[in-house]
Amino acid sequence: MLHLRSLVFNVFFYLWTGLLLLVLIPIMLLPGDRLVLGIGLLWGRGNLWALRVICDMKVEWRGMEKIPDGPLLVAAKHQSAWETFAFFEPFRRPAYVYKRQLAYVPLFGWAVWKARQIPVDRGRKGEALASITVGARKAAAIGRQVMIFPEGTRRPVAAPPDYKYGVAHLYRALGVPCQPVALNSGMFWARKSFLRHPGTVVVEFLDPIPPGLSPVAFAERLEAEIEGATNRLIAESRAKGEGE
Repeated sequence: MLHLRSLVFNVFFYLWTGLLLLVLIPIMLLPGDRLVLGIGLLWGRGNLWALRVICDMKVEWRGMEKIPDGPLLVAAKHQSAWETFAFFEPFRRPAYVYKRQLAYVPLFGWAVWKARQIPVDRGRKGEALASITVGARKAAAIGRQVMIFPEGTRRPVAAPPDYKYGVAHLYRALGVPCQPVALNSGMFWARKSFLRHPGTVVVEFLDPIPPGLSPVAFAERLEAEIEGATNRLIAESRAKGEGE
């Protein structure tokens, strides 16, 4: 049954994504990015609905009242593709730092560009931070949430942390609060896995880190808080017998 439910959801996911990309074609001719971001919210909600109905995979948002108003740097644990659509729910004007190669994917890449996300070319490290900084400052200047996964890519549940310098660089450059986010999504939608396990994905918004810390102090605090909370959420899932 797990394999069948996973198959049905995966079919839904690609059909839903494709349908919304087609809807976006005429929208891309219009000025601004709000309609594109609205489609992103619809995409996320549709996928979360399908996961709940088809796979019995629910979501619990903890600590949403801690999210500050105004421009924000969001630093989230990244275990699954789940985060890429689900975070449209708590963050309505996100500006994701994303791999530039995605911009060349037909329709999807155009939508990412229209939504004014922040590309990074990982193959050109000398220019990557400067490019990210420019895009992040533009996003923060108009009150958007700059979204970054500090480890740069999805990490398996049991993998040791591998935080990059980019998040500390943006924290210093932007001068805005940082919202740490812990989660356990990898227990239910693992990296490079076909299966979608039943249970409750828990996303926990931790206490915001105010601007002004040194990059070293910030990086140490960020990693300790996210990893500590993530490990606790994973232990909760395992105690319930949920997930992989």
